[in-house]
Amino acid sequence: MNFFEKLLGLSVAFAEEAAPAAAAAGEEIAEANPIAMLVTTFLPMVLIFVVFYFMLIRPQRKKDKKVKQMLDNLQVSDRVCTIGGIYGTITQIKDDTITLSVGNQNMTMVVARWAIRSVEEVSIENDSEALN
Repeated sequence: MNFFEKLLGLSVAFAEEAAPAAAAAGEEIAEANPIAMLVTTFLPMVLIFVVFYFMLIRPQRKKDKKVKQMLDNLQVSDRVCTIGGIYGTITQIKDDTITLSVGNQNMTMVVARWAIRSVEEVSIENDSEALN
C-alpha cells in the first residue's frame, strides 16, 4: 500500500462502501477502485499545493504588498535605509529615482526607488543634531 493510502485510508473506505452496493447490483468491485485510486493520487498533490500556498505564496504576497505600499508612500524628508546599508534623508523624488542627502556634509546620492529597504522612524525635525 502507498503511504498516503495508509495515512488516509481512502481506498479501503471506498472499497468497503462500494462492496455491498456492488454485490447487491451484481457488479464487480473493481469499478469502484479507479475512483479511489484517482482520489488517492490527486489528493496528496492538492494538499501539497494548499500547504505551499499558505506557507510560501500567501506570506510572500503580503510582504510584497507592504513593500510596494512603503515605496509608494515615500516623502521628502523621510529618513531611509537603502539595500546597500546607506542611511540618508530624501531630498527629492522623481519617477523611479530618489535623491538622498547622506553624511555630515549632506552629500547627495541618487538611488533607484526599488533600492530603498526601509523607512526609519526618526525624522529630521526631531533629531536634527543627532542625524548630521
